[in-house]
Amino acid sequence: MKIDAHQHFWKLDTKLYDWPTPGLKPIYRDFLPGDLDMHLKRHNIKQTIVVQAAESIEETEFLLDLADQYEFMGGVVGWIDLSSAEFPNHFKRLLKWPKFVGIRPMLQSMANDHWILKPEVKRNIRLLVENDFPLDLLIYPKHLRHIVELLKEFPSLRAVIDHCAKPNIKEQQWESWADWIEEVSKYETLMCKLSGLVTEADHQSWEIHEFKPYIHHIIQCFGHERIMFGSDWPVCLLAADYDDIVQILHENLPKELTVEEIELLYGGNAKRFYRLP
Repeated sequence: MKIDAHQHFWKLDTKLYDWPTPGLKPIYRDFLPGDLDMHLKRHNIKQTIVVQAAESIEETEFLLDLADQYEFMGGVVGWIDLSSAEFPNHFKRLLKWPKFVGIRPMLQSMANDHWILKPEVKRNIRLLVENDFPLDLLIYPKHLRHIVELLKEFPSLRAVIDHCAKPNIKEQQWESWADWIEEVSKYETLMCKLSGLVTEADHQSWEIHEFKPYIHHIIQCFGHERIMFGSDWPVCLLAADYDDIVQILHENLPKELTVEEIELLYGGNAKRFYRLP
């Protein structure tokens, strides 16, 4: 079964969002399940993981309500403030939703690059570990060293790096990103989403071959059982449409991948990681 392990919905008039902003015209409108359905059918994708886009429990509940209405929404990665003393109470309450499958702090936008290592955050990370509950990591390459430190302390934490940690493909960023990706991939409970790369390239003039070294490096480091396909729709619309995203990954995969390995990338790994029924 094919799974898109990373996509978003939002409804701007709910006033829950400070992003996207009006200047981002391709994505500054509502995006709801009916807008995605035709893309999923065209590519024979049966389920998705919808991921939070606002630092708001209310948005998480909005997505969980949507997931109750649409069978293709296999799970919701939501938001709770990991630094809050109220985290355990909110976490316990949201666990009552069967499609609540993960938490994502928005680390990329925080002023403190090592926020994830604060004592009050680590207390709540420990609760995730105790419940074997996964964490999505929205980060830049500069955060990878801090993720290594986190995993040294919590080696059994199940986590996934979103968007390959967002290397600056437009500026051909490589060495610092590649070295830290190799280092962090040594932790076997960590996975990586092959998603979001197109928006790190030049939005107007990217070429398919640009992504090949990044995709190959992720697969080489993480192996075939710790990678997932994600569209990052509709954010991808800033640079490409859904068909482009599928083509970029397909044409840049190593030719020697077996059928079984491709099935893991396009669904099997996401199903296992998020414990989808």
